[in-house]
Amino acid sequence: MSDDEQGLREPASNETRHDISSDGARGDGRLPQVIGEDADQPGGESGGKKSGKKKQGSFWKELPILVGVALALAMVIKAFAVQAFYIPSQSMENTLKVGDRVLVNKIVYHTRDIKRGDVVVFNGLDSWDPEVQYAAPKNPVSKVLHAIGSAFGVVPGEKDYIKRVIGVPGDRVACCDAQGHVTVNGHPLVETPYLYTDPQTGEQNRPSDSKFKITVPAGHLWVMGDHREVSYDSRGHIGDPGGGTIPESRVIGRAFVVVWPLSRVKTLSIPSTFGAPGLALNDTLPEAPLALGFIGALPVTLLRRRLRNRRA
Repeated sequence: MSDDEQGLREPASNETRHDISSDGARGDGRLPQVIGEDADQPGGESGGKKSGKKKQGSFWKELPILVGVALALAMVIKAFAVQAFYIPSQSMENTLKVGDRVLVNKIVYHTRDIKRGDVVVFNGLDSWDPEVQYAAPKNPVSKVLHAIGSAFGVVPGEKDYIKRVIGVPGDRVACCDAQGHVTVNGHPLVETPYLYTDPQTGEQNRPSDSKFKITVPAGHLWVMGDHREVSYDSRGHIGDPGGGTIPESRVIGRAFVVVWPLSRVKTLSIPSTFGAPGLALNDTLPEAPLALGFIGALPVTLLRRRLRNRRA
């Protein structure tokens, strides 16, 4: 048998051990060291308590740092990319209801223009009065909590509005045609998919109870709520500077998804009515740039021919 096999062999039952005496003492008179019961060992009772206290202590020390980092990241994301908003009024029902939280893309309008049908959040500072009045926080703690709540979209902003874009710069927006539709550049909008419908009676809002006719100035937008009977939108601000329109520079971003409550999670896409052919002013003459190109090229071609003939 090899040395390794001898080292692995179990001792016989009748073999006497002389390293530990019957009363638990070692042959050299020392008591055995029991792993897991010694107070100095990590696995012992006293060591376990110390380890648990250290872990709990480190957690509570790290918690404020984690909260601070989370708030800092939220502020950075809010400032540059995506911001959460709380819906405080009924002006966008049934698309958005009171208490809904939406996410707003703040980058999208750096890559494309604002489109008809977009649901936008904008700041009405110095132009529109708030639809819902809120008492401003007075003490510093309340102000900090309100700022944090605004960052996470759990409290409404005092001067922030959310509406649907109906007209972009240059559009002629009017109400109403013979069928009662709002028109954009003479084309009626079929607004059935998003106008407010009473859940009890099934009746849908009319496109507008008030008449208006406006050409949207450069750099401005004509906006309206989906719940036309209660929405205080561009129609109610016709007497204000800008004729009820809002500056594009005041737009914070595009609301693109409802994230709360979970039962209402959905995306906010542009309704198909805003993709109708001929709605935009430049859609009526799609061949105009090409025609102008041919007209401009004709004199140049004739001039070149004359120059060639003279040289010949």
